[in-house]
Amino acid sequence: MKETPERKKSWFYKWFLDNQLTVILINIFLIFLIIFLFSKISFVFDPLGQILGITMPPVILALVLYYLINPLINVLESKFHVNRIISITFVFIIILALLIWGVMSLIPFVQSQVDSLVKNWPQYWNSLNKSLQNMFSDPKLHLVKDRLVQTNTSITKSFEKSMDQILPQTMNNISSAVSVLTNVVVILMTAPFILFFMLKDDKKFKESVIKFVPDRVKVSVGDMLSEISQSLSSYITGQLTVAFWVAVMFFVGYLIIGQRYALILGIVAGVLNLIPYIGSTLALVPSLVIAAFIAPSMVLKVLIVFAVEQTVETRVISPIIVGNKMQMHPVTTILVLLISAGMYGLIGMIAGIPIFAILKIIFTRVFNWFKRNSSWYSQEELLETKESNDSDNTKTSEKLHK
Repeated sequence: MKETPERKKSWFYKWFLDNQLTVILINIFLIFLIIFLFSKISFVFDPLGQILGITMPPVILALVLYYLINPLINVLESKFHVNRIISITFVFIIILALLIWGVMSLIPFVQSQVDSLVKNWPQYWNSLNKSLQNMFSDPKLHLVKDRLVQTNTSITKSFEKSMDQILPQTMNNISSAVSVLTNVVVILMTAPFILFFMLKDDKKFKESVIKFVPDRVKVSVGDMLSEISQSLSSYITGQLTVAFWVAVMFFVGYLIIGQRYALILGIVAGVLNLIPYIGSTLALVPSLVIAAFIAPSMVLKVLIVFAVEQTVETRVISPIIVGNKMQMHPVTTILVLLISAGMYGLIGMIAGIPIFAILKIIFTRVFNWFKRNSSWYSQEELLETKESNDSDNTKTSEKLHK
């Protein structure tokens, strides 16, 4: 009499309540159901998106500056016992003085080089056309010459047509340009205030976040926040430092070989170097174009400068400054760049790797928690995971302490 209920209960319990695959599939279904419901009421979150669009640019700029300046503030406070607010004020005064110096001396020089480039561009273009015509004057290359002439004519017509379209659009979009300029000014004016309070209340941010977390996970969340902060700090400071030295190396190299617009090309190389792997190659393109306008020998000199810069950067500067702090395989980095660039363009290429690193840290922590609370993994694997986490936490604590 008792076997039938027991048998039914065991069958239901086995296939629906105690079946891990079923539970996982139900959870996945619930996640997609929630995403679907949120997509249907996305209009509710539109104001939140607008708020984030307004507030995030100055916050991100302040965060980047925070990771650059905070180590210096910590040194002044810990080793020299200088009051934190006094240290912040002193650093702000130095940065303001450097900005004023740059505006007064550097910007006019850059502007003069840009004006010279725009003024001399037709001359460079005509010189390049003559060089190509002389190069392909051989009858054997007659077909190639005709195709180059057709291509040149097509490019010229496209350029003239685009200019005819750009001029009316420029007049119509003056209000948009003013709006963009206003947003930039607001960001530059707001970011220093956010940065000041970030530096002033450095140790309070983590505490203010952790106090909303349940007690049993406060330690784990605190370690995760410290690991994310350390990863972002290493990446931002490392990338900006390498970009600075790349700009200096290109600038000095171009000065040595007599390349025109060395300062502009060096600055462009430093900015594009923020894009991992392909940034320096992209920076080589405008330099090769300008070198081709001048003389074929200048192209060879530019390639030599590029080869020397790449050797110094990859063998000396990057290993010392950056190393492999992000702990990402090159293939993973390339895939992240392709995906982020395809989705969000240049901004995605620059921000893709640090965002991926943050998501990787969060996913790793959640997955380790799942391993500890799941019966799918052996005790040996759990012990290895625990030892790895303890080692990572110790390294993070030592870096933060330093």
